[in-house]
Amino acid sequence: MTHQRISIAGLRNAGAAQDILIAGVGFTADASGALYLEAESLIVVADLHLEKGSSYARRRVLLPPYDTAATLAHLTRVIARYNPRRVVALGDSFHDRDAAARMGNEDRASLRALQAGRDWIWIAGNHDPLPPASLLGEAHDEIRVGPITFRHEPRAGDARGEIAGHLHPVARVVTTRGSLRRRCFASDGARCVMPAFGAYAGGLNLRDIAFAPLFPGRAPHAHVLGRDRVYAIGHEQCHSD
Repeated sequence: MTHQRISIAGLRNAGAAQDILIAGVGFTADASGALYLEAESLIVVADLHLEKGSSYARRRVLLPPYDTAATLAHLTRVIARYNPRRVVALGDSFHDRDAAARMGNEDRASLRALQAGRDWIWIAGNHDPLPPASLLGEAHDEIRVGPITFRHEPRAGDARGEIAGHLHPVARVVTTRGSLRRRCFASDGARCVMPAFGAYAGGLNLRDIAFAPLFPGRAPHAHVLGRDRVYAIGHEQCHSD
């Protein structure tokens, strides 16, 4: 199979703007993997999967035990950049139901510092259907802000205004310098599936059949995370693994 190759320069030009329009509402797509809604002073992140490393260690799969600290440091930089009044975590914030109990004191203090003075909303995920009672914040199955619905797992069919996580979308792009596989926002303008934010979270290729029921009308664009910006890539320029 032959792949269309995109020049690195072309890739840069494709992503001059970092805005994503979802159901008529303009969001800023941050290269961290967060969405920012300026009108509501609201930051959205998905799939932090805190304490995934320690969860694997319990099963004798040894990974460096620093994923929670790395994820929280990543989130700290985003919150410092936008200083939001509200933060919405779109589910699977914790890798399992016991994850909060395994958090170290420094990580717990870092999270509390991020929550201080802000409304913090935990959306229920399949990994964490109940938020940790020991941490601050409100718990909801989903919330609605104007025409936008925030939930963890995207629903098949027409769900205009939905912003969800769960699927961890990634795009594979073939450039003149080789192949890139990067996390991405997947959006057709009506809805958006967010990239996983967690340091150890994996990714599902945007061409996977799991995305087909979510975008029955037209194929989504991949808003690919670069080092310091987001690049808009057409679906036809994304390739299977």
